[in-house]
Amino acid sequence: MFTGIVEELGEVTAVENLGDASRFRLRGPVVTEGAQHGDSIAVNGVCLTVVEHEGDEFTADVMAETLKRSSLGVLTTGSRVNLERPTAVGARLGGHIVQGHVDGTGRILDRTPSENWEIVKISLPAELSRYVVEKGSITVDGISLTVVDAGPDHFTVSLIPTTLALTTLGVKQPGDPVNLEVDVIAKYVERLLGDRAQGDTK
Repeated sequence: MFTGIVEELGEVTAVENLGDASRFRLRGPVVTEGAQHGDSIAVNGVCLTVVEHEGDEFTADVMAETLKRSSLGVLTTGSRVNLERPTAVGARLGGHIVQGHVDGTGRILDRTPSENWEIVKISLPAELSRYVVEKGSITVDGISLTVVDAGPDHFTVSLIPTTLALTTLGVKQPGDPVNLEVDVIAKYVERLLGDRAQGDTK
């Protein structure tokens, strides 16, 4: 489990095409400290497994399903990525519960800068809109953010200078894809209420 608090802005140092998968080599001095084979690291919000670790770099295999459902497929050598290690049991939950299981992708639609923050408008797949509410939580490229405004096909978030400086959202432009993970609690509530409704009709 992750919390959506990005630990560092890493970099893709190599991408190897494996046919039905890709192998990424990524640099991240913070997240690789003490890393071992089999550990999990979130890359732009996608939970990946460490295959190899050497120095401040690690490799991870990404299967075709993940490449199709996330924006990892557009990454190339030199791409910057948000990196986060799983949260430790008993640690402070700085963001919200993030699984690292991307629900879909959106695109940056617009950026509106101001003196001390920036409003970013992001497209939202229709099948995810019911899970996104004003002042609720959403994960964008692995970043835990609060929804400012929620529409049927988009939402907005307000980014503080720290988020702009230390994550990929500081450089992404209109048209760029982002990974989205909605609040898992909303999905569980929907499933439980749906099962109850079905039970009432029997």
